[in-house]
Amino acid sequence: MDNTQLLKLLEDCKNRKRLAQKELYKNFFGYALKICLRYSNDKNEAIEMVNDGFMKVYNKLHLYNENYEFKSWLGKIMINTAIDHYRQKIKKLNMEDLDKIEDQGKEDNILAGLKYQDLLKLIQKLSIAYRTVFNLFVIDGFSHIEISEKLSISEGTSKSNLFKARQQLKEMILQVENH
Repeated sequence: MDNTQLLKLLEDCKNRKRLAQKELYKNFFGYALKICLRYSNDKNEAIEMVNDGFMKVYNKLHLYNENYEFKSWLGKIMINTAIDHYRQKIKKLNMEDLDKIEDQGKEDNILAGLKYQDLLKLIQKLSIAYRTVFNLFVIDGFSHIEISEKLSISEGTSKSNLFKARQQLKEMILQVENH
């Protein structure tokens, strides 16, 4: 879909045309799902996040600046929707308040040999707190300060959760490699 077609589709979506909304969903579902899968426990939860995210897209489309790439804007909405799901879940769960642990700084080479789908399955096994911080820091490039603000946790808790997520991932990878 070229930019002119996309802008026409977005304009129709702003005017609440159902067929246009369906077309936008169909064209960007895969991209949105890929983002949400990183934050979810399973595909069903990710689809729920995608659906919630698209509702936000339709309601906030008037805020989209056409000078920027739509896909990037959509991606930010999907990440924020995943964070909202995290916040809702975390209210139900007892968030671990861990001591400050220094950030390791570098990604371990142990992750480099895994296929994307295999790594995704392992990430989905992490607790919601660890998985969310891991995704925001490692995959989406947020700083610990930004993560602490987005998730309403301390910077130290963000660093600690990242450290623990990496440790658990290493253990899971070693188990997979040994079997």
